[in-house]
Amino acid sequence: MTTQSVVIVGGGIAGLAAAFELTESAPEIHVTVLEASGVVGGALQTSVLDGRTVDLGADGFLATRDEALTLVRDAGWSDDLVPIGASGAWIYLRHGLEVLPTGLVLGVPTRWSQLRQLRGLSRRARWGFLRDRFFPRRLSIGDDASIGEILRGKFGRALVDELIEPMIGGIQAGRVDDLSAATVFPALHAAARRGGSLQRALRPTPSATPTPPAPLFYSLRDGLGSLPRRLDTLLRSRGVDIRTEHHVTGLTRGTTRRWAVATANTITEADAVIMTTPAFVTGELLGHLEPALRELTSIPRATTAMVTFVVNRDAVPLPSRGTGFLVPLHTPFRDGESMVITAGTMLDRKWTYLSDNETAVVRIHVGRSDDNRAAILSDEALVERVREELAVIFGSWPATPDVIVQRWPAALPQYLVGHADLVRRAHDAAEKHYIWLAGMAYDGVGVPATIGSGRRAGRTVAATLS
Repeated sequence: MTTQSVVIVGGGIAGLAAAFELTESAPEIHVTVLEASGVVGGALQTSVLDGRTVDLGADGFLATRDEALTLVRDAGWSDDLVPIGASGAWIYLRHGLEVLPTGLVLGVPTRWSQLRQLRGLSRRARWGFLRDRFFPRRLSIGDDASIGEILRGKFGRALVDELIEPMIGGIQAGRVDDLSAATVFPALHAAARRGGSLQRALRPTPSATPTPPAPLFYSLRDGLGSLPRRLDTLLRSRGVDIRTEHHVTGLTRGTTRRWAVATANTITEADAVIMTTPAFVTGELLGHLEPALRELTSIPRATTAMVTFVVNRDAVPLPSRGTGFLVPLHTPFRDGESMVITAGTMLDRKWTYLSDNETAVVRIHVGRSDDNRAAILSDEALVERVREELAVIFGSWPATPDVIVQRWPAALPQYLVGHADLVRRAHDAAEKHYIWLAGMAYDGVGVPATIGSGRRAGRTVAATLS
């Protein structure tokens, strides 16, 4: 019997996870991974700064979703897991850093005590919270709505802008007024449809049997960006054909198998294809097959960048605790302009393998779906702009040669209202042709969600071909 063959287009973490699952579930299937760039891993990459390995993309993953943890454990790398080394965060309000309250639900406060400690929160924001508590507004919410429509309808504009959006919008690099509640924050959507006080509906139910505290985030001992490299080595040892610098130019009907996947110099035939490329690339490659697949090109994307500094501890008055800080939209900078910084992470405090007695590693996030100012600045100009804003936030920020600028152009898909229906139509259309879709554009933007998306595709293809 002829060996079945699967081609995976895209060697990011979703594609590698799909290949891993195929080699686990159906080792008899021949797997080929085609990656356009020179390295696998997509946004999971590392670099060396001041002798330390720092992540250029995501630096850790949420432990409350099990997909990433399960992959690490299934691969036999549990001993290299590193739990987060600190907790807590800050928010910059009215020209000062304040401790971010604990217990927020994706940035949404559920108790008055959480707001009482925020001195920089406006009266209007506090009133919006109290109104929802005692006189909740009624909203008419259908099968989907924007997060902003729900939050502003319940709490008003001030509380959303000052406290909630910096967290939700920061995770997605988007605006709550655009993002789908049903897809990004389903608990919020369900609570709004039930009616009544939103804060009460979102309030966690106390557990009758408290569980011991567990780490909320994990990384790997040599950085999360090492995960793709580890998978590359493992998959090659299992016989997976991984080809970098192979940019796929088209899919046509094969002569001996269902599909022929073409690059500039090769044609690889396959019984099934898993597409893990960005949605717009997938839409361009597959749009001739079905209108629902062409529709993938309409998913908007946000451009972001990260600026990572190594600075002397004595030169920067960093907060005494916590792993990072948030900067709300429209935070004034100078000449009527707002800050480009959206958040900062104290990486050496977050991950102990980066700690040093004399220096701190601080990563600054800039850019979002409606703010491309950082994209038009040179690296040197962006570093200087960020340094000036940090001097406003902290009182001073030194010039330092130890800095890395990492840009991620058009990298973060935006889950707009109706996103779930668009994705469902695309999945249905693709699978009729023995093509499966996986990656960040479909099932969540975090590392666990992306790994889960890839492994599900691999598992489904293995079962289908078997």
